[in-house]
Amino acid sequence: MQRISLQLSQESSGRARIEYDWTPNPGPQTDAYHSKADILGYGGAAGGGKSDLILGLAATAHRRSVIFRRVFPNLRALIERSREIFAPGGNDHSRDSYNESLHRWALPGGQMVEFEACQYEKDKEKQRGRPRDLYAFDEATEFSKSQIMFMVAWLRSTTHNQRCRVVLTFNPPTDDSGGWIVDFFRPWLAHIHPEKFQHPNPAKPGELRWYATIDGEEQEFMSGDQIEHNGEKIKPLSRTFIPAKLADNPYLNDTNYRAVLQSMPEPFRSQLLNGDFSAVGNSDVWQVIPTAALDRSMARWKARQPSTKPMNRIGLDVARGGQDSTTKAMVHSDGYCQSLVKVPGIQTPDGDSVAKLVYAYHTKNDARIALDAIGVGSSPIDILVKKGYDVVPIVGSSRALVQDAFGNEVMFTDEASGMKCVNQRSAMYWNLRLLLEADLIDLPPDPRLRSALLAHRWQPTSGGIKVLSKDQVKELIGCSPDESDAVAQAYWLPAPADTMSIWDIGNLYG
Repeated sequence: MQRISLQLSQESSGRARIEYDWTPNPGPQTDAYHSKADILGYGGAAGGGKSDLILGLAATAHRRSVIFRRVFPNLRALIERSREIFAPGGNDHSRDSYNESLHRWALPGGQMVEFEACQYEKDKEKQRGRPRDLYAFDEATEFSKSQIMFMVAWLRSTTHNQRCRVVLTFNPPTDDSGGWIVDFFRPWLAHIHPEKFQHPNPAKPGELRWYATIDGEEQEFMSGDQIEHNGEKIKPLSRTFIPAKLADNPYLNDTNYRAVLQSMPEPFRSQLLNGDFSAVGNSDVWQVIPTAALDRSMARWKARQPSTKPMNRIGLDVARGGQDSTTKAMVHSDGYCQSLVKVPGIQTPDGDSVAKLVYAYHTKNDARIALDAIGVGSSPIDILVKKGYDVVPIVGSSRALVQDAFGNEVMFTDEASGMKCVNQRSAMYWNLRLLLEADLIDLPPDPRLRSALLAHRWQPTSGGIKVLSKDQVKELIGCSPDESDAVAQAYWLPAPADTMSIWDIGNLYG
């Protein structure tokens, strides 16, 4: 069993200093310990030494560390493991330096190791302004991306030459709520599972890549050299992923734990025993968009040629400045959606610039346009209508009214369950769900579109089906669901009468 032992060293001032001696296991754990990445992903399979890596780094390489689990009861095993490592020598915990009320170690060498939870999205605010040089998230797939990115904003140290880093340990996500981690480490997963994940430049395990956010979009760079953008100097952060399996941990490999993992049903057996990210997990029961139906749609898109049918619907999600993107989804009468057009919000600061995105590329009669009428979308609607464009304002909070076969306005209803939708946003996404389940539409295999669609959840209420708001989804995935909103708006539209098609008969609005 890996343990930490005390040893004395002498500082340049002549004072004695207490240090810890801890050696990581040979193989992936050693590679992870010595990795130069600012953000390190580690794990995959169960039993790969994830917890010990975090604790060993905290004691031997950092001064002020925090270790997170999503809910605090799940930290208990990690706390007990820290006692075995930091204070071996029996069950008399009254003599060690762990503070039960503050949930932290004050180690003899001056290191502080805290244990924290962030159960609800709003709990991330409790970490505001609390600097540490090691942020570690055990089972990172349990967290939303926005929680992690918010909390690590205080990754810093005033100690000279102190290394600062973020460590994310995780097994493959068991449902789509943890799917953001796949996009975050996609270059490395594309190398490990090329049959499942695609990336134009896959990365080998442990290979460094550099990323920075430019105009709200994360971009990859060739190195960590500082760049200048609009007068601002930006230094990209390095990132890597190192997979580990039970066989890499000599302290667990020869125990009965392997038999336990082998006895589990699929896909958990492959995920936990082999760290297989290609094994398909279960969808959340409250997931709006079924994973299997979405993947079928995107697979059809890749296998087919672009549509030659009329392009008759445009969904436009508007952003003005900030970190969001104005996104355009163009849909053809056979259900085919073109690759999404994305323009940084900084390039669409007003109604005129948004309107130009439409009439610079489309004639007045080639398509009906769905555009959010609340907030930033109201101005371009006025401009486009004055120029003669067929615009349908979208108000997500309004009643979800559609026309029946006799031209009467009725509430949108899921015929299978008989449930109505509480508002137009809920109806748009439920309509998309029905079209996908019926294999009527082909969506582009856009990773951000997929993540955003799969993040939407619903709940039954007294008024009917209620889908998460845009802000709630943004908290879950760490960015605005511009892509999914544009797509949902486009397919919500009834097509212009002169471009009706067989597909429109399948649509609830045909």
